[in-house]
Amino acid sequence: MTGNFEDGTDQRQTALIVRPKGAGQNILERLSLEFYKLTWRTPLHNGRLKGKVPLRLLAVPKDPLEGDSGRGQALRMGKFHYQGFEQAFDSLDYDQLDLSPSLTDYIHRFDWLRDLAAATNRGEGAPVAARIADAWLLANGMKTREPAWRVDNCAWRLLNMAAGSPFLLSSSEPIYRSRVINHFARVARHLDQSAPRAQSHFAKTVGWAGVVAASLLLPEGKIRRAVGEDGLAESLRVTIFPDGGVVSRSPIQLMELIGLLSLLKQCYVAQDELVPDFLIEALGRAVPALLGLTHSDGGLGAWQGSAHMTADRIDALVAASEVRTRPHRQALDWGYQRVSAGKSLLLLDAGPPPLARQSASGCASTLAFELSHNGQRIIVNCGGAALVGATISAALARGLRTTAAHSTLCLNDTNSTAILPGGQLGKGVTEVGLERRDIDQATRIEASHDGYAKNFGYNHVRLLILRSDGMELRGEDRLLPQENPRDDVMAHVRFHLGPDIEITASDTPQTALLRMADGSNWAFVTSGGILSVDDSLWIDQNGRPHPTQQLVIAADTGKGELQINWQLRHLG
Repeated sequence: MTGNFEDGTDQRQTALIVRPKGAGQNILERLSLEFYKLTWRTPLHNGRLKGKVPLRLLAVPKDPLEGDSGRGQALRMGKFHYQGFEQAFDSLDYDQLDLSPSLTDYIHRFDWLRDLAAATNRGEGAPVAARIADAWLLANGMKTREPAWRVDNCAWRLLNMAAGSPFLLSSSEPIYRSRVINHFARVARHLDQSAPRAQSHFAKTVGWAGVVAASLLLPEGKIRRAVGEDGLAESLRVTIFPDGGVVSRSPIQLMELIGLLSLLKQCYVAQDELVPDFLIEALGRAVPALLGLTHSDGGLGAWQGSAHMTADRIDALVAASEVRTRPHRQALDWGYQRVSAGKSLLLLDAGPPPLARQSASGCASTLAFELSHNGQRIIVNCGGAALVGATISAALARGLRTTAAHSTLCLNDTNSTAILPGGQLGKGVTEVGLERRDIDQATRIEASHDGYAKNFGYNHVRLLILRSDGMELRGEDRLLPQENPRDDVMAHVRFHLGPDIEITASDTPQTALLRMADGSNWAFVTSGGILSVDDSLWIDQNGRPHPTQQLVIAADTGKGELQINWQLRHLG
C-alpha cells in the first residue's frame, strides 16, 4: 500500500510504502481447498468431468512465445532437457514423475511442445509429440491428481496443447486423436470447478485464463466465456498493481503473466473475436513494469527469485505481447526504482517484501541495488532462488533468498525479513520510506526500512546519488537508533560484483580497483568500516551458478548511529 506521494516544483517525490496485512488464507479457506482436492478421485468429481466430446478444436491460436531450439533438439534425441536436468522420456514413468518441481511442471504443462516446434517442422516433430503426449495421457489423462491437475498446470497445458495442436493431432490414429480431444474437454471442466478455488491470486488468474481459452476453442462456450472473463478480470485486478507489477513482486512471475495473456490474446484473434479491453489494459501495464527492471544491456536484473535474464529473452517476450512502451522510471506499488544516467542504469528495491501467500521464493532484499554501465553488470544480486534445478539445490535456493545474497546492508548475518523453516517469508520489513529528487546534475534517492527495528533497535537508511553522466555513484548507509538499540551489532554492507570483473591491488586498504571485461576501470572507495573481498556467485537464466566476488564493508555499531560512506567512480 502506498502512502502520500508528492511531486513538487523541485521535482521531489516522497512516499511511504506499507506492507499489506493478511499473509495467507484463513483456516476455513485452507480446509475447504484441501477437502475439494480430496474429491478429485471420487466418482463425484469424475462425473463432473464427463460430457460431450468435441469433434475438433474450433480454432488453433498462433503461439507468440519463443521456444528453445536447444531443448527442442534434445527432444528429437529422446530426452527432456531443462535447467541442467536430462531425462530420457522412453524410460520415464509418467504415472509417478520423480523429478525436480521445475522439470515436472515443464512436462505437465506441455511447454516442451513450443521447444519442439522451435527445433523442427511438423513432419519430423509430430511423431515425437504424439509419443510423449500419448504416454502422458495414458498415465494422467483420467487420473485427477496433483501436480498434473494443479490449476496452473492445467491452464497452461490447455493453452499449449491448443497452440501445438498441429503437432499433436497430425497422427491418423483415431483412438489417440480422440484421447487428445477428450482431454481438452476434461481439463476445461476441471478448470470450471478449480479456477475460483485456487490458492493464490496469481494461480486464479492462470486458471481463469484457461477457462476463457476453453470457451473460445471448444463448442458451446458462450456461458463459460461470460463466467471466465468476469473471473479473469477480477483476478487480474487483485494480481496486478496499478503500476503494472504483480503482487508477488517477482519479475519471473510477471514474465509468466505477460506470456499467458499474450497467448490468450491469440485465442481471440484465431476466432476473429475482439480482445477484451481489460486484457489489453493489463498487458499495457505489465510490460513497462517489467522493462523497468532491465539493465543497460537490455537484460533483466535479479529480484525476488529471478535470475539474470538476457536481452533476447526479454525482447522476444515484449514482441509476443505486441505492446510498444517505455520502461517505468519508478513503480511505487511494484516497489522498484530505476535511474537512467548516461550509459549507466541503477535499480533499487524500494518496497517491502511480498506476502507469504503470494510468493514461494520471496527474498529479504529491501534496499538492495544493482548497477550496470555500457552493457556491463557492475553491482548485482545473486538471484535465481526460484530456479531450483540440477545446479541449484533447495538449500542453495534458500541461501539465495537471504539479505546477505543481495547488495545491501545486513545486521549480524540476520535477514531484514525472516525466512521461516517452511520457506515462507515471516516478520521483518513493514514500512519503506522513500524520497527521490533531481538535484544539480544528479538523481538522489533516500530510502529506509524498519526490518531491524524490533530485534536490534535500528532502522536502515540508504542514500544513493547517481551523477547525471552515469560516471559516479555515491552511497551512504546509516543505522538510526530506535527504541532500545543493541550495542553488540555487526553490520556488513555487501556489493556483489557482476561477471568478468577483476579486482586489482590498491595502494590503500579502503579502496578497490575494478577492471571490467571491456578494459575500463572503476574505483570503489569507502570510509566508516573495513573493506574486504569475499567469494560470491550469480545465477543465469538457465539456473546455472557462476563464481564471482563481492566487496564487503564491515563495521561495529557500538552505541549510537552508524554511518558508512562509499563511492563507485569510473576511471576510464
